[in-house]
Amino acid sequence: MTTRTKLILLLLCAAQFIIALDFSILNVALPVLGKDLGMGQADLQWAVTAFALPSGGFLLLFGRIADLFGRRRLFLVGLALFTAASVLAALAWSPASFLTGRALQGLGAAVIVPTGMSLLTTTFAEGPQRERALGISGTVLSLGFTIGMVLGGVMTDGLGWRSTMGLLAVSGLAVLAVAPALLTESRHPERPRIDVPGAVTVTSGLLSLIYALSTAAEEGLGRPDVIVSLVAGLVLLAAFVLVESRAAQPLVSLPMLRRRTVAWGNLAGLTTFSMMSAVVFLLTLYLQEVLRLSAFQTGLIFGVQGVVSAAAGAVAPKVIGRLGAHRTLLAGLLLQAGCTAALLGLGTGSGMWLALTGVSLASLGHLWAIISYGVIATSGVPDAEQGLATGLVTSSQQVGITIGIPLLSAAASARIAALQDGGTSHGANGGGSGFADATLGGIKLGLGLDAALVAVVAVLVTAGLRRVRQPRRG
Repeated sequence: MTTRTKLILLLLCAAQFIIALDFSILNVALPVLGKDLGMGQADLQWAVTAFALPSGGFLLLFGRIADLFGRRRLFLVGLALFTAASVLAALAWSPASFLTGRALQGLGAAVIVPTGMSLLTTTFAEGPQRERALGISGTVLSLGFTIGMVLGGVMTDGLGWRSTMGLLAVSGLAVLAVAPALLTESRHPERPRIDVPGAVTVTSGLLSLIYALSTAAEEGLGRPDVIVSLVAGLVLLAAFVLVESRAAQPLVSLPMLRRRTVAWGNLAGLTTFSMMSAVVFLLTLYLQEVLRLSAFQTGLIFGVQGVVSAAAGAVAPKVIGRLGAHRTLLAGLLLQAGCTAALLGLGTGSGMWLALTGVSLASLGHLWAIISYGVIATSGVPDAEQGLATGLVTSSQQVGITIGIPLLSAAASARIAALQDGGTSHGANGGGSGFADATLGGIKLGLGLDAALVAVVAVLVTAGLRRVRQPRRG
C-alpha cells in the first residue's frame, strides 16, 4: 500500500469504528439516561431501536443510490448527517428530541456504511491487498462494538451519558474534516437504475422485522403489533426475493448468492456478528443487574475483551495462511460457540472471572471467523462483481449487529418475565425467588440459544464449503 492508500484505509476504518461505537456505547448508560430524560423502563429500548431501525433498514437502498450519484458525495453527506444528529442527541432536552437524534444517527449510518465499503473496494485491488483491507475493516468494526462498551461505562461514570454522544459528534467532525482531501469520486460505470420495487420491499421488510424483534425484547412476543410486524417483515422479505429474481438490475443478485462461497460465507458472517453482539449485551445485563457491578467496572471487563480481540485480529491472517480460510472459519465459530456455552456456568453470587475469560476467548474465535469469512465470501468472484460481493459482506455485518441483540433479548426477557410471574426460578442457580435468579435464568436461556445457533451454523457452513477450494493468504 502507498502512503495515500494507507491514509484512505485509516479514514474509512475510522468511520466504520464510529458507527460500531454508536451501536454499543449507550448500552451501559441506559439506566442513567432514562432517569435524566424521564424515560420509563419500557421506553429505554427505543434508545437502541431508534438507531437500529434506519441503520439496518436503509442500508441496501443507500448503497445503490451511491452507485448513481457518487459514493464520495454520499459518504460526506452521511458523515455530516451523523455528526449533526450526534450533537442533537448530546443536547437532548426531552425523550422526543433524543430519539430524533438517534434515528438521524441511524440514517447517517445507513449512508456511511455501504458508501465507505464501496470506496474501500474501489481503492484496493482484488486479491491479497483487498482481502487485507477487508480484514482490517471487519476487525475494526468488531473492536468498535466492544470498545463502545468500555467507553460507555467509563464516560458515563466520569462525565455523564451526554459525553458519549459528544464523543461521536467530535469523532464524526474529525473524519469529515479530512475526508474531502483524501477521497476521490467513484460511481458504478453503467449508472444502474434504482430497483424501486426491490428497495421498497427490502427496506420495509427489514424495518418491520427489526421493529418486531426490538419491541419483543422488552414487551414480549404476544403483543399484536409485534406479531403483525414480524409476519409483515417475513412476507416483505419473501416478496423481495421474488422481485429480485425478475428485476433487470436488482439490488441483490440472486445468481451471486448461488455461489457457495458467497452464500455460506455470508451466513457465517451474519451469525458470528449477530451472536457475538448478543453475548456482549447479555453479559452487560448480567454484570450490572445480577452482580451489581458499576458501569465503570463493566467497561473494564470488556476492555480486556477488546485487547484479546485486537490480538486475534493481528494473528488471523497468519492462521488463515497456515490452515486455510475454511478451517479457520470453522475453528473460529466453534471456539465462539464453546466459550459462549461455558458462560452457562455463571451464578448469582460469583461469575465475574468466568464472564471475563469466556467473553474474551469467544472474541478470539469471533475475530478469526470475521476475517476468514470475508476472504471466503469474496474469493472466486469476477472483478466486475467484486463490488457486489463486498457489499453483501458489509450487509451481513451490519444486519447481524442489528438483529442479534433484539432476537436473543426477546427470548431472555420472556424467560425473565415467566420466572418472575411464577414466583420461583428453579431453572436458575438451583432455586430462589429473587430478581437476580430470574434475570440469570433469562440470560442463560439467551446464552444457550446463542451457543447452539453458532455451533449449528458452523456445521452447516463446513458441509456447504466442503467441495470448494480453500483460499489461503499469507
